[in-house]
Amino acid sequence: MTIDDTAFERYRNTPNARTTLLRLFLGTLIVVLLWGATTAAVLFGGTHVYFAWQVTAAPYGMEGFLASPIGILSALTSFAGIWIGLWIAMRWVHGEPLSALLGTGRRVSRPDFLKGLIAVLITSALSEILLYLLAPGIARGTISLSSWLLFAIPIVALTLLQTSSEEVLFRGYLLRGLASRFRSPFIWALLPGLLFTSLHWSGGSSAAINACVLVSIAAFALLLTLMVYATGNLGAALGAHLGNNLTGFLLISHQQSYNSFALFTAKPLEGPGWMMSDAILIALIGIACSLLTIALLLHPRSPLRVSAEVPNAVGMA
Repeated sequence: MTIDDTAFERYRNTPNARTTLLRLFLGTLIVVLLWGATTAAVLFGGTHVYFAWQVTAAPYGMEGFLASPIGILSALTSFAGIWIGLWIAMRWVHGEPLSALLGTGRRVSRPDFLKGLIAVLITSALSEILLYLLAPGIARGTISLSSWLLFAIPIVALTLLQTSSEEVLFRGYLLRGLASRFRSPFIWALLPGLLFTSLHWSGGSSAAINACVLVSIAAFALLLTLMVYATGNLGAALGAHLGNNLTGFLLISHQQSYNSFALFTAKPLEGPGWMMSDAILIALIGIACSLLTIALLLHPRSPLRVSAEVPNAVGMA
């Protein structure tokens, strides 16, 4: 299974002369500041309003707010700050349209988006089966079916906001900008991947579980990067990331602090009782499922095989 780099070479050469390392650093700083400001405004403001109107007993403080349904929705909304920061950076620092980050044709490939989404939903189902065999005990979530159906569309929309902002930042802005300056993938692929992975460290989990989660996230980041490399477009990566997060938010949650909208809950990763052998197996499951997703999306005989973007291709939107 080989990957033709023609589409990626087109993508990496799309930045203009104003995409220097200094401007890339400045743009990243703008994104981080806007993301931080939006997060602070949404979370602190939401916490105050939530507990001011709370009539039933609930855990107080930021942790209690984030564990609530409105807290999860607010946390997802805060990712709008990344989009705002990227628009400012692209418009005023680099003098390019924001759409330039999406691919050579400046549009998301809808077919590849759907293929990435379907492939990850398939491998996520396999992952859940393997995790169940490792730690049996899936319980029905606290949300009713009617409420779940009511919130499904807002959760999908806000999860798309979250995942798309991360993809456009890490696999678009940073990867594209670094690739235009450096030939080595150890720079343009590894650095954004490490930044993306490090953001998933959880202070409430043990060192072993944190390590296994980070290994799994790193494997997933490699998958997402390969999709951009193979297609020169963010479509497949956007779909794959959305499918991964929707599984946790709406179907089976492994995080106690983010399970308000999940139909089912499993043993939380941040909880006690996990052994080192469990952590190793969880990491291996994550790696195996990422490799299977890569095969589904890149193997020549796969019905979900993604395609390289070509200029002025029909079917882009």
